[in-house]
Amino acid sequence: MAGVSVQAFRRQGRRFGAGLVCSEMVSCAGIEHRNERTLGYLRVATDEHPLAIQIFGSDPGVMADAARMVEAAGADLVDINFGCPVRKVTKTGAGATLLEDPDRAARIVGAVAGAVGIPVSVKMRRGLENGSRACLDVGPRLVEAGAQTLTLHPRSARQMYTGEADHSLTAELVERLDVPVIASGDITSRARAQTVLATTGAAAVMVGRGAQGNPWALREIVDGERAEPSREEVAAELILFIRETVRELGERRASGFLKKFYGWYLGRGRFPRPFKQELVRVATTEEVELRLLAAAPGAAELVERLEAEVPAAGDEVLLDMPISIYGGG
Repeated sequence: MAGVSVQAFRRQGRRFGAGLVCSEMVSCAGIEHRNERTLGYLRVATDEHPLAIQIFGSDPGVMADAARMVEAAGADLVDINFGCPVRKVTKTGAGATLLEDPDRAARIVGAVAGAVGIPVSVKMRRGLENGSRACLDVGPRLVEAGAQTLTLHPRSARQMYTGEADHSLTAELVERLDVPVIASGDITSRARAQTVLATTGAAAVMVGRGAQGNPWALREIVDGERAEPSREEVAAELILFIRETVRELGERRASGFLKKFYGWYLGRGRFPRPFKQELVRVATTEEVELRLLAAAPGAAELVERLEAEVPAAGDEVLLDMPISIYGGG
């Protein structure tokens, strides 16, 4: 969820029923070198809790130091990424690569668990290659090292997001462990969540891409509410998301960052395709809002209601770091 799970996304998830939200993955190297943008990911709002902050890296000592900062920032849980399949991460020895280096993976988990007082979890893929079962061997070692829960996305790193998640592996991992296992991958509806929970014995499910531009999926999974949002509701939620993201990242960064969200929100037949393409070409978020309100005039009243109901970000834990604007821009 890199480039997606900003604070505005997480707060929205909590509002729609998510029991736990997680940051996008944070580079331990960036934390070590006090990179301003990286440190911006450690801003935590009071209404995000419970919140996990996810870190990635390959050096146990650096990971332990980063975990201490995550705890100081106010996270309720530190999550370690052993699942990212992206080349720029795996080539550094981080992410899914660590599933092929179980000794180092265990040392990382042990170092992090020994450095913090909050729970430690690990997000994994099945392994690097298609058909790999590395997660079944590595998982128990991570628990022995101090992980208190594991999340499994049973695709290989090579698969990226193609094909289907093989949750028979999730069931096998559950059988091998005495700690909670969270099932991730292809959780897009209440029916699918119920099936995965029933067939795997997992303690919970994790929703990622299914909630991109579609927070209503979370409400449907949690409460069983299947009503498709109206055009006005979609526009209102997107406008609120835009405003929250601008507050977090600043107009310059937010205007580019948000473009992918327009397609996610306005797709699924909610708005005509040319309208989505039109918004991507607009230069400012203010103009995007104006065009959304012109396309769905009833959204204006809904936006006012949402802004009255949704609490302000509240007091954040401010570390003694050089973060010049909100979000570390």
